[in-house]
Amino acid sequence: MTLTRPGLAAVLFDMDGTLVDSEKLWDVALKELAASYGGTLSDAARIAMVGSDATTSMRILHADLGQEWRDLDASSAWVERRMVELFRTGLVWRPGALGLLAAVRAAAIPTALVTSTARPLVDVALETLGPDNFDVVVAGNEVRSPKPDPEPYRMAARLLGVPIERCVAIEDSPAGVASALAAGAAVLGVPSEVPLDPAGGVHLLESLTGADLDLLAGLLGSVDVTR
Repeated sequence: MTLTRPGLAAVLFDMDGTLVDSEKLWDVALKELAASYGGTLSDAARIAMVGSDATTSMRILHADLGQEWRDLDASSAWVERRMVELFRTGLVWRPGALGLLAAVRAAAIPTALVTSTARPLVDVALETLGPDNFDVVVAGNEVRSPKPDPEPYRMAARLLGVPIERCVAIEDSPAGVASALAAGAAVLGVPSEVPLDPAGGVHLLESLTGADLDLLAGLLGSVDVTR
């Protein structure tokens, strides 16, 4: 028996807070919506939304304001319209993210964007991220069960035609980390607005600055092969 490390089959990138510094923009839209409803969004509720899909986030917001009777779809649509404006004027890369993405693409390693954000807003973000940087995009409204369920990452690997066990997912939120781990991917955590627990074998970095292909490949576990 010989221990060997399998090759890196794909890199699966989260978007908000991982590739782009967009959580602050979400703060703006969500607080404006709460204000329009005559309330103030609590810090605890905002933290609970990080990494969640639109429906879950609106349910948290309504409960936080004591207005559970409000229409989830109407609130989601309001936030999406406001976020389109904010994405087009204030979307910036997270430190090291563009360099790592460029290195992965230069090495011809398949990539996927796996996000809880809905497709219309993802398409706006791709104006900054570059649609050609991703072989596959899995948006929050394109899965039956969003993060922290493993479906988004399993779908990305399936669409790429690669085994999830040879993929590295890069995430900033507890929901995203839980999704990727449950799917079977190796996980690189880069906390943004919410701390991450290093338990479960998640490798944590303060930022993607200095992250490279060797680091990503090193996150894959060794396997026994018979010569």
